[in-house]
Amino acid sequence: MRPGSFIVMASAAESFAHRRVRLGNVEPAAVALLRQLDPLIVLLCLFICEFAYRDRYTPALGAYATLAFVVVRHFFNLLDIHSAKESFSDFSRTYARVLVQWGTVVAILLFGAFAFKVSADLSRRVVLTWFIATPIALSTAQAVRRRASWFAVHGAKAPRHIIVGVNQVGFELAKRLPAHGFLGYFDFRSFDRLAHTLEPDGLRGHCKDVANFVRAHNVNVVYIALPISNVPRMCELINALRDTTASVYFVPDAFAFDLIQGRLVEIDGMPALSICDTPFHGMDAVLKRSMDLALAGLAVVLLSPVMLAVAAAVKLTSKGPAIFRQRRYGLNGEEIMVYKFRSMITTDDGTVIRQATRSDSRVTPVGRFIRKTSLDELPQLFNVLQGTMSLVGPRPHAVAHNEEYRKLISGYMIRHKVRPGITGLAQVHGQRGETDTLDKMAERVRIDLEYLRHWSPWLDIVILFKTVWTLVSGSKNAY
Repeated sequence: MRPGSFIVMASAAESFAHRRVRLGNVEPAAVALLRQLDPLIVLLCLFICEFAYRDRYTPALGAYATLAFVVVRHFFNLLDIHSAKESFSDFSRTYARVLVQWGTVVAILLFGAFAFKVSADLSRRVVLTWFIATPIALSTAQAVRRRASWFAVHGAKAPRHIIVGVNQVGFELAKRLPAHGFLGYFDFRSFDRLAHTLEPDGLRGHCKDVANFVRAHNVNVVYIALPISNVPRMCELINALRDTTASVYFVPDAFAFDLIQGRLVEIDGMPALSICDTPFHGMDAVLKRSMDLALAGLAVVLLSPVMLAVAAAVKLTSKGPAIFRQRRYGLNGEEIMVYKFRSMITTDDGTVIRQATRSDSRVTPVGRFIRKTSLDELPQLFNVLQGTMSLVGPRPHAVAHNEEYRKLISGYMIRHKVRPGITGLAQVHGQRGETDTLDKMAERVRIDLEYLRHWSPWLDIVILFKTVWTLVSGSKNAY
């Protein structure tokens, strides 16, 4: 190393250390403001109901209002999946979606009131009126927000943008951006080399012409979707754009990877792309755990007579314990003990475990019924309360099966980046019961990974409702 090189490297490292990147969004200010109004609308409805009934303010009501604000502030943002491209006139669809969302929030609030013993201090007529009136107010607010989003991208002041990079990333970006205001593509290649992918009027010019085009056409935003291998050319392009007032965004080809919870994260001011991660960080983890505790606690209270009856039936009709315990892999691949009502004459938990099959001689008569109706899974509600399982997630397999399939199915162990669930996306898609072929297990794993990719509170709610429907209608694969 030359004498001066260390000084240059140290200076570069020092200047790099002071650079920071923050994560954010590019939505208009009016839309961003309207997005934050949902919790305030919920509180406003509560206090209007209180004022209308001339009810007195109590500390219990204040605590209830605070809990509602916290839950709605995070919950509704996660479930707000509509974009500016969607119609803002379908109020009935908006109301139906909000009604389901608000119903889940109400369940959490009722559990909170029950758990902290404040329900007696709340006015029932105020709370009931609030529960009924709030969805109407929220639906109206969301319809207004979508109208504002639509005008932001289709109005007279909509931003004018171009895309640098005629490739799959550029094409996909164009689909996701509003068509109004899009002026075309630029690339380092000529149209003769791009004729098979682009219409003649789609290519507006060479990259060396971008800065002049931006100035001449008052372009507001430039999206650079070039391969990262073109760093020298990108630096030349960005330097040329410094003489314009356009906002410049680099769009990397993140979809080249098989993303599991792909997201941009900030590590003390440094941006990083998540390739494979759990969906449960920060408030997402808090919300997931809160839903588990609230719904599992409520289920234990409501279903305790059923569980006592099943335990008695199992104990009285066959030898052995009422509760069967088996080692499974839980979060991060750690071993956990999963509880079930015993449905067989054996309690296998060794290095080799034979899956239950149709007409399996090991299954007891009571066991056949509780397996068919999934009543044998009810003790796992206590696993949920312990924190070793979740209501919704990939179903846990026996340790022996995990060790077998992890060697045969790519990505099998990624299922364990979340807590295993009593029910899951694979189960409501018919992937229950015996996996007697490798293809069946591979399909179950594929669906489990789809759950990790697309998790949201709304998806959990849909899975829970579908699970109840499956149990009521009966499953052909449960035996």
